[in-house]
This record gives sequence, structure tokens and C-alpha cells, in this order.
Amino acid sequence: QVQLVESGGGLVQPGGSLRLSCTASGFTFSLYPMSWYRRAPGKERELVAGISSLGTSTNYADSVKGRFTISRDNAKKSLYLQMSSLKSEDTAVYYCKTEGSGRYGGYWGQGTQVTVSS
Repeated sequence: QVQLVESGGGLVQPGGSLRLSCTASGFTFSLYPMSWYRRAPGKERELVAGISSLGTSTNYADSVKGRFTISRDNAKKSLYLQMSSLKSEDTAVYYCKTEGSGRYGGYWGQGTQVTVSS
């Protein structure tokens, strides 16, 4: 079955960096665009960044442009989010998601907590 497992979250000070990973199984990872979303306390889940199936195209929320970088390694069936210059407002649970209209589009991981605090 489809599994998306996020890792790499934790507690970091403002201005710090973290790298999130999402490891996929149960489907052909290289065929699907992927995205990172986040849900901050008391807020709705929002799109953070997306990447095409081959990694040739990316898009970002305005709030993270220039600070976050989404990437993927199709050979490792893995999605990444490099986060730098972190702010307290980046505190959230971060989720990876399969995109697209294929059979395995629309699946979510369980999430990983990122807390930015001094």
C-alpha cells in the first residue's frame, strides 16, 4: 500500500535550518508530482512548496520563497524540504503529499512537527 513517511522535524531556534525528508513506497514515485504542506496551530493546512515528477519545476508559497527549497531523488523515492532562516511563524506540522490525477494522487503522510522557538 502507499506509504509516505516524513522525518527530520524538531525544535530549532529562529534563524536556524532543518531538512525534512519524505520517503515513499507502494507506488511509482517518479511518476507523481509531490508537495509539502503545513498546518500551524489554529490555522488551516497550507501549501508550502511543490515539485514536478522529474524535479524540473518547483513552486513556493510567498511566505517561504528564498528560504525553503524543495527537491527530490527519484532513485531513492524521497522528497526533501530544506528550510533555512526559520521563523517562529514556520512552526507547524509538515506533511508530504502525492499530487496529480493518477491512481496514487492525493495521499498524505502522517506529518512531522517543526517548532521554531528560542
